[in-house]
Amino acid sequence: MDRGTVGSAQSGRLEVEVREEGSSAVVTPAGELDHHTAELLRAPLDDCLGKGFSRIVVDCARLDFCDSTGLNVLLGARLKAEAAGGGIHLAAMRPVVARVFEITGAEAVFSVHDTVEAALGAPERQTGPDGAGDTGGAPEAPGTRGAIGDSGTDDAASADEVG
Repeated sequence: MDRGTVGSAQSGRLEVEVREEGSSAVVTPAGELDHHTAELLRAPLDDCLGKGFSRIVVDCARLDFCDSTGLNVLLGARLKAEAAGGGIHLAAMRPVVARVFEITGAEAVFSVHDTVEAALGAPERQTGPDGAGDTGGAPEAPGTRGAIGDSGTDDAASADEVG
């Protein structure tokens, strides 16, 4: 496995590291993801997609806070990744960050995993024509958490609805 560091960006409240894991990219934001720091995550995500990484794992283990602007960055990256046949996989979310996804309904459109390793081994989500929800494609991999309250309806948050 290639574990080379692709790059990093840093601000006083958010540091973002990117590394390659085979054909995937692992993006690790550490600190607070909000209106003032969102671009520090958006740029590396866009760079990964531009380099052809359609599977991006966001390791949330060191993410202390995420507001609606940060959520919109992830939702936007998700749409771009899915258009390229891949996806954004969220791993190791802390409860305070997971709560943002739960109360907005955004958890229903992301693959959420307990660990980075589980996210790297998981199949891509199958989405419906509107880009929301799971259409019953491949089964979830071990270590994958289904969305809390995921009913498969079209009430999932989109990048235009959050914030």
